[in-house]
Amino acid sequence: MYPNLYYAFHDLFGLDIPLLKLLQTFGFFVAVAFLAAAYVLTSELKRREQLGWLTGVPEKVITGKPVNMTEVLIHGLLGFVLGYKILGLTFEWAEASQDLQSYILSSRGNLLGGIVLGGLFAYLKYRSAKKQELPKPKEETVMIMPHQRVPDFTVMAAVAGLLGAKIFHNLENWGEFVQDPIGALLSFSGLTFYGGLILASIVIIRYAAKKGINIWHLIDSAAPGLMLAYGVGRMGCHFSGDGDWGIYNSSYITDAAGKVQAVDPSKFQEVVKANEQFFTRQYGMLEHIPHAPFTKPGGLSFLPDWFFAYGYPHNVINEGVQMAGCTGKYCNVLPIAVYPTALYEIIVCLLLFAALWSLRKKITVPGVIFGIYLIMNGVERFFIEKIRVNTKYDIFGFHPTQAEIISSLMVIGGAALVWYCRKIYKAAKPVV
Repeated sequence: MYPNLYYAFHDLFGLDIPLLKLLQTFGFFVAVAFLAAAYVLTSELKRREQLGWLTGVPEKVITGKPVNMTEVLIHGLLGFVLGYKILGLTFEWAEASQDLQSYILSSRGNLLGGIVLGGLFAYLKYRSAKKQELPKPKEETVMIMPHQRVPDFTVMAAVAGLLGAKIFHNLENWGEFVQDPIGALLSFSGLTFYGGLILASIVIIRYAAKKGINIWHLIDSAAPGLMLAYGVGRMGCHFSGDGDWGIYNSSYITDAAGKVQAVDPSKFQEVVKANEQFFTRQYGMLEHIPHAPFTKPGGLSFLPDWFFAYGYPHNVINEGVQMAGCTGKYCNVLPIAVYPTALYEIIVCLLLFAALWSLRKKITVPGVIFGIYLIMNGVERFFIEKIRVNTKYDIFGFHPTQAEIISSLMVIGGAALVWYCRKIYKAAKPVV
């Protein structure tokens, strides 16, 4: 596993670049997911604009306004923070390089560096604004097309998505939240995809409605990008080992070096007993540990064992037991291999993205593509939940997870949306 990009570059290319420790693997893939989704959304919006399905909205823009000192101060503050940390790292590199993330999040730094770079940023912003200033500001009317709103959509999705993901995760794990609410809210871990999707969708749809964008065509345009972003985001989960994995596959164990070994499922309790301290800390008791045996079928012998069971050595959350001969910050491995569910979702979601991308020109009834996306995503997540580790609820004798409830509603809602849209809209001639 690669907790941050330093480990990835060191393992894959043999490069030793300590500064890469600042770039968390999960965060890197989340950023790539947003950029990929933004690119796909922009491309699809442009296509629909060329077909005349989406139109621009005239907006008044004022140019040549006086220098905004608030913006100057914000740029100065940004420069101060960067200079404070950069020069601090320069003078304290020997110590700071041991744990760059902790150093960046601390109050340590260099005051002189902050003042110099902060002043430079403020001056450059002031000079740039001064050059654009006119004796008398002018008001112009410009046509803003939907694809030009994508940067706004991206920022809104990032902020609302993070907030929604954090809220839904804490609701799902209420007991942990109550024990340490401040830590749970400020932690970089603990995010629920559906929470982010729901809140981000509400915020973006409200914004789009105010800007006069056709909502049906907008959500259809977003559907392939959403599926792609989900698949890419899951790469961050898998390659960092952030705990988003499945239940234990009791047909495999991991050795002290983190290698997966096939064993008889009857040895499961023996391995649990040998690692009693770890499992007791995780589950409180040794009788109800989620597991299911599955040995690689002969017909799939060409696939590696880790495709069916993986111990996530060097995972970013330090889950598991100490690896033999390992020193440093990330030296844990799961004693019993788990189903790498994030890997399965990567494969499935990339295939579903390809399916949605190929369907987008063949289905012309507005809203139907998004309905299909809801069905696909809901079905995929519902079945993967069967082997994922998640909190279960007790509802009238049933024990679904939060994701199973939401994914079921997505399938029902998607089917209803397809039926409704096909009923109220006439399909236009397919565009090839």
